[in-house]
Amino acid sequence: MTTLIPGLMAIALYSGGFAYHLLKVRRDPHFNALRLQIVTALALVAHTLAVLNFLLQPEGLDLGLLKVFSLISLAINTMVFVSGLTKIQHSLYLLLFPIAATTLLLTTLYPSSKPVMTLSHGMQAHVIVSILAYSLLAIAALQALLIGFQDWLLKNKRQNALIKTLPPLQTMEHLLFEIIWVGEIFLTLSLISGFIFYDDFFAQKLLHKVVFSVIAWLFYALLLCGRHYWGWRGRTATRLTWAGFLSVLTGFIGSKFVLEFILTQPINSTL
Repeated sequence: MTTLIPGLMAIALYSGGFAYHLLKVRRDPHFNALRLQIVTALALVAHTLAVLNFLLQPEGLDLGLLKVFSLISLAINTMVFVSGLTKIQHSLYLLLFPIAATTLLLTTLYPSSKPVMTLSHGMQAHVIVSILAYSLLAIAALQALLIGFQDWLLKNKRQNALIKTLPPLQTMEHLLFEIIWVGEIFLTLSLISGFIFYDDFFAQKLLHKVVFSVIAWLFYALLLCGRHYWGWRGRTATRLTWAGFLSVLTGFIGSKFVLEFILTQPINSTL
């Protein structure tokens, strides 16, 4: 029971932070976010302890779908929190807090069906790099969603509480491409380390993940080149960002869901 306390605390803090944020945004879109940042910091500490309890087992590392998704949610929230120390990014919490709380709740309620496995140091490095890549690209997808919504509101000359809390559109786009650049670097490292440390992609049911990851890499590479040479932005940037993210999501989350919850057979892959 004591192992569940950090997760329950994180769920309560995320839920309270979301309610507080929503209330403040409705009253004053430019409210002082110091208290929200304090609540976020406490939630991240509890979230970290919960993820450690979920993943670290006496027999090895548990990389079940929901537990890995909890780790990805932690990485996303942490990076947004750090970015928010210098940039106005707390509007993303309106999306991230409910996702984090829901993920932690599901992870607590539904135990993993994936066998616990012992990994070499090289494989552990590959797992960490992969999670960082997925987290950054997930942030980019959320950022692109906000940019698309912000652009639509501006073109239709509409204003609401959310749009008033966001930085200028140009600043939002600049941040988007910074995130994609870093995410593309980590995705490249993930692919390279995977080729180095995996012996047989066919035996470990990894070929589909590699194919979708390469497709995602190509989408992001095309977007970055288009941005550099032709100044791509707006809908083009949003669509290519989501095309790349959906490729990653299909290769990683989709395949793990089918193997763990539909086919219910043990798998030997990690990430």
